[in-house]
Amino acid sequence: MPSLQPTMSSTSTTNFDEHQWVIHMRRTLNEELEEDTDILVSIFNVPKNLLASDPDSYIPQQIALGPYHYWRPELYEMERYKLAAAKRTQKHLQTIKFQHLVDQLMKLESRIRACYHKYLDFNGETLSWMMAVDVSFLLEFLQIYAVKEGKVLTRVSSRMSHLVDIAGRKSAHNAILRDMVMLENQIPLFLLRKMLEFQLSSLELADAMLVAMLMGMCKELSPFKTMEDLPNVQVSESSHLLHFLYHVIVPKSEEQSEIIEVEEQIIEAMEIKKMPSEKSSNIRQLFDEVWKHLSKLNKGLVRLIKRVLFSGPVKVILRLPWTILSNLPGFKLLKQPVEYFFFSENKEDNPENENSSSNNAINRSPLVEEITIPSVTELSKAGVKFLPTNGSVLTIRFDVTTAKFYLPTVSLEVNTEVIMRNLVAYEACNASGPLVFTRYTELMNGIIDTQEDVKLLRLHPGIILNHLKSDEEVAELWNGMSKSVRLTKVPFLDKVIEDVNKYYNGRWKIKLGKFMKLYVFGSWQFLTLLAAILLLLLMTLQAFCLVYSCARISHIKNIQ
Repeated sequence: MPSLQPTMSSTSTTNFDEHQWVIHMRRTLNEELEEDTDILVSIFNVPKNLLASDPDSYIPQQIALGPYHYWRPELYEMERYKLAAAKRTQKHLQTIKFQHLVDQLMKLESRIRACYHKYLDFNGETLSWMMAVDVSFLLEFLQIYAVKEGKVLTRVSSRMSHLVDIAGRKSAHNAILRDMVMLENQIPLFLLRKMLEFQLSSLELADAMLVAMLMGMCKELSPFKTMEDLPNVQVSESSHLLHFLYHVIVPKSEEQSEIIEVEEQIIEAMEIKKMPSEKSSNIRQLFDEVWKHLSKLNKGLVRLIKRVLFSGPVKVILRLPWTILSNLPGFKLLKQPVEYFFFSENKEDNPENENSSSNNAINRSPLVEEITIPSVTELSKAGVKFLPTNGSVLTIRFDVTTAKFYLPTVSLEVNTEVIMRNLVAYEACNASGPLVFTRYTELMNGIIDTQEDVKLLRLHPGIILNHLKSDEEVAELWNGMSKSVRLTKVPFLDKVIEDVNKYYNGRWKIKLGKFMKLYVFGSWQFLTLLAAILLLLLMTLQAFCLVYSCARISHIKNIQ
C-alpha cells in the first residue's frame, strides 16, 4: 500500500517542471473530452456564511471521509480503524486482491474528481487508495442498518464494537454518524455500489443491499421519524449519502407546488382589482352595525347620543366618501388609525409600508418580512390549534375555516442539528428549485421564540418530540437555524405563512392591541388630538351651562 502522505505538487513555485506540466495538461484535456458529460458536481464546500454560524456542525470532529479533510492531524487517529476495515474487506474478497480493486477505481479517476467542487491536489493513485480505504470503512459501519432491515453482509468486527452500536446509544457511534452526514465529508455513492458489486458479484444484489443500508440509516437519522410510506429513492439517482437522505426527507412534489402557485397568483390578482370605493362602503357598514346595537337601547344618555349622531349635519358627514372625509381638517390625523383599525387585515405594523405591500404582488421575489409570523404562544391565544401529521414537510398546511395549523412531528436529538444544518447547506448548493427544507426551518424559527413555544408544541399536540436536555435547548436550536444562503419562493409554504398572518391580523383582539400600541401608546400626536377634543367638549359644556343654567334645569327635573 503506498504512503498516504501528500506528495509535492508538480506546480510548486520552488520546483516547477515545464515539460511535466505540459504533459499533465495534455492528459487532463484528453480525459475531459472522453468522460461522461452527465456527471455533475455534487460534493460542495459549505457556504461561508453558514460555516461561520456554527463551524462544528460542518467540519468533521471524529473521522474524515473523502479528500476535503483527509490530512487533518486531529482526525488521523481513525486511520487504523479504516485500515483494519480494508484488511477485512480484502479477506472477504477472497480471490480478488485489494490492489485489483484500487486499480479499478483508478479507471474512474476522472469521474471521482468530477463529483467534487474543490480541486483535488492528489495524483490518481493516491486518490484511488484513499477512496478504497474510506469506502471499506463506510460499508462496514453502514451494515448494522442492513442487519436492522433483515439483511446481513458480514459481521461487525469486535475491534469496532466500541465505535459501532446497533442501538445507536454510544457517543462515538453518534459522533461518526454526525461526520458521515456532513456535506464536505461525502463519498460518491457509485463507489459504494462498485465495492459491493465486487463482494456480491452482482450489481442487482449490490443495489438491494445498499438500499437496505441507506434506508435503515435514514430511519435512524431522519428528524421525521413518524413518516409513513417513505419514498422509494433509487440508489442510481443519488449522488451520495446526504443526497439520498435529502430525498427521503423532502420528496419531490413539483405538481403540488405548481397548483398552489397558480391559485396564489389568482388570489393576489383579485386583491389588486379591488376598487378603492370599498372603503367607503365599509365605513357605512360599520355605522350600520353600531346603529343596530343602539336601536335596541332608547333611554337616558343613549337617546341623547342617537339624536346627536343622526342629526342633519352628522348625517351629511357620514354619507361623505371616506376619501373626502379623511382629508377634512381634523380628520386627516385620524386617517391612518381608522384605516388600520377598520380596514387593514394583513398589513405590517408600520403604516408607512401600506402602499409597498400591494405593488408587484404577482411574481414578486420573497422578502425577509414575508417570513415573519407570530409565535406559537401568540397564535394559541388568537385561537389557532396546532395538530401533528405523520408525514414530511409537504404536509404543512393551515385550515382557515377551523384555524388548525398542521405541522409534521419532528424528533430532536443529539444528531438532529448537524443533520438539518447540512441538509440546508446541500440544498443551497445543489437545488435548482425552491429551497423547501430551508423554508421549513425558517418557518419553525419564526413560530418558536422561547421555551414556552416549545412546551406548547411538545405537551399537547406532540409536534415536537424532545430528546434533548430541555425545552430551552430546543428553542436555541431552532433560533440558530435562521441563516440562509439565498431567498426563495416556496409556493405552498408561502401560502401557509400568508394565511396564518391574515387570520392572526384579522382578529379583533389583535387589531385592538396593535391599534393601542401604534396610535395610543406610541403616538403623541393622537393623544394630543384626543386631549384637544376633550378640552373642546368641556369648554362647550361649560359655555352651554353658563347660558342655560344647567344646575337650575337639573334641579327642576329632580323636583318633577
